[in-house]
Parts: sequence; structure tokens; C-alpha cells
Amino acid sequence: MALFNFRRDAAPTVAPAANEAFLAGYSIEVMPRTAEKVEDFRALLPNGTRVYIAHIEGTPIDDMVATAKRIAGEGFDVMPHFPARIIHDKATLANWISRYQTEAGVKQALLLGGGVNTPAGDFDSSMQLMETGLFDGFDRLHVAGHPEGNKDIDKTGGDAIVLQALKWKQDFANRSDAKFAIATQFCFEAAPVIAWADRLAAEGIHLPIHIGVAGPAKLQTLIKFAVSCGVGASLRVLQKRAMDVTKLLLPYEPTEFVTDLAAHKAKHRHFGIEQVHFFPLGGIKTNAAWVTENGGASGVPANA
Repeated sequence: MALFNFRRDAAPTVAPAANEAFLAGYSIEVMPRTAEKVEDFRALLPNGTRVYIAHIEGTPIDDMVATAKRIAGEGFDVMPHFPARIIHDKATLANWISRYQTEAGVKQALLLGGGVNTPAGDFDSSMQLMETGLFDGFDRLHVAGHPEGNKDIDKTGGDAIVLQALKWKQDFANRSDAKFAIATQFCFEAAPVIAWADRLAAEGIHLPIHIGVAGPAKLQTLIKFAVSCGVGASLRVLQKRAMDVTKLLLPYEPTEFVTDLAAHKAKHRHFGIEQVHFFPLGGIKTNAAWVTENGGASGVPANA
């Protein structure tokens, strides 16, 4: 089975009902600098779409809060990242939470370890953030998932430590009033993702999964992001594709990956993947257009 579906000149076919159901309620991720390029999110995204705001090391909290305020003001549910390893201490965390809540009305958060190797201060994991109690009262908390593994955590390979952490988070979610879910890194092949989701269920981890999907992008762009995000197995596939000059010039689209997962979900109602989370690596406008073309809802005015 081919892992990628590249754009062709043929007219797009009508998306099946399974795709429409699978893409319903999708979320998307932005950064302050990418959000600045969008004049009005209401022209691109369905009303009420959850918009994650990625907090990259070095981004001032002022920029993060301003972006959250702007997007929330346009009618969207905002979910900022809280990367544990870039937060210096509990006082800093409390300040960030207070600013998000008072200035942008934030009630949702993605808690994760973060992409840096050396902690800037007291925190090393999302579990430590949860244990502070500062997120009590949030409506929704998401945690990170890695279908291809995470060598930052399981340094020798495998997934024993990651699974142990997810079991801890499942127990925490069982005691919490907040709604929990797992938001994953972007992936490219359905079969390994299905196996991973089924394994979580077998291990007693039943948090809903929001599967990460890389939006349409140039292959070179995708490789750059895959390297920076540590997408190992998928990166090797991308590098192999890049050796073919004809495919190097064609944009990647996640059509086959999404369609395969949608078909599986349609046949297995209790399958753990609940929603799709897009990483718009080729641009937010391009990603939103692809969703609409493939069965997802189009952007509508917030007052519609």
C-alpha cells in the first residue's frame, strides 16, 4: 500500500460519508507567527474549531497570550501548549495560566514535556504540571501521544516508559472533572497507527485519541518538520520519496492516510481515534481548503 497520495490533475472525487464523519470537529495548530498571516480565521475554519497554539522555546508569553486573545475573539476554542521543560517554576506557570484565563478566557490546555532536552527549571514532564493543581477548573486537558514512539522518553527504544506515563494520566483523568484526550504527533501510515491505538486500549488506556495529521505541504517542507519533530520511521519514508525527482516536485496530501483511518473507524465504532488534529505545515489556508475538498466543513462566519 502506498503511504502517500500526491496531487494529480484529475478532478477530486466526492468524499465518502466516512471521511465526513471522521473530519467532523477537527482541530488545527498554529503559532503566533503563522497566525499573523491569517487575516480572519472565520473565513477559513468552521465556527468553534479548536485551535491549538504551539509554544516554541523562545516565544514570549506576551505573543502567546495575544494570539490566544485574538483567535478566541473570533469565536474559536483556544488550547495553548504548556511545555513543561521551558517553564521555570510554579510561579511562572501560575502567571501564564492567570494571563491566559483573564486576558483570553482560556479553559483548555495541551500539557506536554516539550521539545528541549534540558529543563529550564523545575519541570520535566506534563505529569509534574498536573500535580501542581493549577489546572484544576480547566474544562479540557490534552496530553501528548507518539504512535511511532518517543526516544526523548524511551531513550533505548520501545515504549515501556511512555505507556507507564499514559497509564498514570489515565488514572489522573479518572479523578478529574476535566475532559481528557491524547493529541498525537503527525503520522503518515494507517496500519501502525491502528495497531498503536488498539494496543493502548488493550493496556487499559481509554483516553480518546486525536490523531495528528500533516496537512498538504511540499515534500521538502515535510522532511524539515519531520526532522525537527523526531518523526523517525516516517522520515525514512520521506527521504526515500525525496530521491525521486518527479515526486520531489509534487505536494504531499494526507488523503490516503485519512481515508484509511476513516474507513477503519466506520467499521469499528469503538476504535480509539475520536478526531483529527492538523499540523498545517504547508499553510493554514491550504490545510483548510484541503479539509473542505475532502469532506470536512468549510469555514463559516462566527455569527452564522
